[in-house]
Amino acid sequence: MKKASYDFYLILSTAAVLGAISAICIYGMFYFKFAELQHMPAAAKALYMARMNRLISPFVIALILLLGICVPKRLLSANRLTWFAALLALVVVIISFVYGVVIALKVSLIITLALQFVVLVLAAGGSQRLNFNHKSYWLRLGSSLMHLGIILFILDLFFYKHHTLHLILFWVTTTSTVSGMLACFYSQSLIKLFRGKGEHYAP
Repeated sequence: MKKASYDFYLILSTAAVLGAISAICIYGMFYFKFAELQHMPAAAKALYMARMNRLISPFVIALILLLGICVPKRLLSANRLTWFAALLALVVVIISFVYGVVIALKVSLIITLALQFVVLVLAAGGSQRLNFNHKSYWLRLGSSLMHLGIILFILDLFFYKHHTLHLILFWVTTTSTVSGMLACFYSQSLIKLFRGKGEHYAP
């Protein structure tokens, strides 16, 4: 499989999963409002939350697995990426049987987060070893920040009951995602601002 085709299908799959998650969240928000669940007994609210969690869980799992492939592809060749994906899937399956699916997904996310942090550091340092389709320094940095934000957003779903940690992850996620979007959308302006340095691998 060609690299461009591989990237295309990864992007398409990720966009489809994110679209499904967004649609479920929007549906859940409006249903909660118009069904006036806030005025119903606690048991009814718990039943609604359990039903929505079952509905969205497959898509969250799919997104975690996709991120487990998307992130390391910046660091690894196509052949090594295949072996890494197989190894990660094996680790997730083993942990799922021993400790449960939730723990396995957390481990997968933490591994992905660590790899994405390495990608971000290398991108910020202007490394030429990263596998990107574009050469612009600011596009690489922006993409790395947005991916970091997505990973932290999903990780935050597992810690929403821990209010302090949830709040910290929320703001770090927001800052990372918005910064990444600005770096990507205004990459040309940033290149001009920093006198063309954005066209090179090092800032």
